[in-house]
Amino acid sequence: MPSSGLFGPYALTHENIDLVVLGKGPGAYVLGPLNEDANLVVYRAGRSDVDLNRRLHDYVGVYTAFKYAFSSSAKVAFEKECRLYHDFDPPDNAIHPDRPEGANWTCPCCLIFD
Repeated sequence: MPSSGLFGPYALTHENIDLVVLGKGPGAYVLGPLNEDANLVVYRAGRSDVDLNRRLHDYVGVYTAFKYAFSSSAKVAFEKECRLYHDFDPPDNAIHPDRPEGANWTCPCCLIFD
């Protein structure tokens, strides 16, 4: 199984998000349940281009655990989300991660935007 390179897993609660995802900035995450070995099973990969902490709060009550990492830019967060999508093939991601409007970035794993 590939490594996500993210911090966690943590229980996906409002309190835990505010405790560990400190500050405001772009970043990527994975969501899902924990298996019997306390490893996160990736059901969804995602990102925030602006405020990772705020975005994770949207999923409280939908998933039970998360892993995350801040990124140095929205482009780096997009590239990380693409890698997570390709590495884990999360069942709750119906389509390939999209670029922000106006961005001409390409996926580092496939030619979908080339």
